[in-house]
Amino acid sequence: MKTVLLTLGRLPKGLDVARSFAAFGWRVIVADPFRDHLLGASRAVAKSFRVPSPALGADAYLDALLDIIAEERVELVVPVSEEIMYVSLLRERAPADVRVFAMPSAALHAAHDKFAFALKAASLGLSVPRTALASEAFAEEIAGDDDFVVKERHSCGGGGVSFFARGAVFPRSEDALVQARARGDEYSSCSLAHEGRVLGTSIYRAAVTSGTVAVRFERVDREAIDHWIERFVAETAWTGFISFDFIMEAGCAPLALECNPRLTSGVHFFETSDIARAIVDPSAPLRRRPERLLQQFWSCLQEAQHALPNLLRFVQGVAEILRTRDVTWSFADPAPLLTMPWTSREILREASRANLSLAVAATRDLSWIPAATNAGVKR
Repeated sequence: MKTVLLTLGRLPKGLDVARSFAAFGWRVIVADPFRDHLLGASRAVAKSFRVPSPALGADAYLDALLDIIAEERVELVVPVSEEIMYVSLLRERAPADVRVFAMPSAALHAAHDKFAFALKAASLGLSVPRTALASEAFAEEIAGDDDFVVKERHSCGGGGVSFFARGAVFPRSEDALVQARARGDEYSSCSLAHEGRVLGTSIYRAAVTSGTVAVRFERVDREAIDHWIERFVAETAWTGFISFDFIMEAGCAPLALECNPRLTSGVHFFETSDIARAIVDPSAPLRRRPERLLQQFWSCLQEAQHALPNLLRFVQGVAEILRTRDVTWSFADPAPLLTMPWTSREILREASRANLSLAVAATRDLSWIPAATNAGVKR
């Protein structure tokens, strides 16, 4: 039996991948800095390992993964979230017969860096908002023309974003960018690609958010966004998961706000049984599920509670939760959903202790921050 190593166990999107590989006949093992996590409760997972936090020491983290690869005879490594920035380094360190499902580090860094991504997309003739480093004179021009956004270049989990009115004073930094604030409907996407060809894409928008992160998702069809993604994937010869955030005004081209060069919640809209097969064999179909609306139950319940003491709004919120399918629920594998309040306790504790959103708390120990600003990225 072949063995696949998933390098994170705490997020629901990893559960889709784990269940898919288990159904495909692979042995699934998981590595995570947390002792307990969502995937550890799943019947799809044969074994879990606790590893050091990559953000606290990349070498120790990678050495731990290499030990697992050797001991468990891993043939395929699949990153799940922000840790991909570190896991991609295994391409140069793992044995030659071990496939790491990630682009080379340089390509990932160029897409993850919000400033570098905006420059790259614009150079390809793809639409993005006007963008400048917060240290550049052009940033002042953008800020003087309209409302604008200041973002950390390497933030994750929806953090590091601030909104400003036209003409406002903003902090100058080469580690942040200034971007003209786009208007329109917001969309996110998740695609699986192979050598510049898109195998499947799901485009979705938030129906309910927790902070800036969607916890109930509605899948939509937007042909213009599909074409934008196909062009970027082709021009970069992308292999692996890749995701984007867009704003699109009616009758206008979609504006790509940023790239997440990894798996996102859009994976929930793919047929679970197809995911592993498409990763292993890019000629296999990657279908989308029939559901147009999906949710994260516990997060949506938490958001519904915010309606209290308005009992009517709370009851309406709960009724909507009961009508919507949860992304983690499975009659054949019920434990991940039922035990989630316990297995997520480290995320909840960190969010409470540091006053963070759950999305930021869930990825804080995985975030990749360069030792110094990438001086090679210039206008």
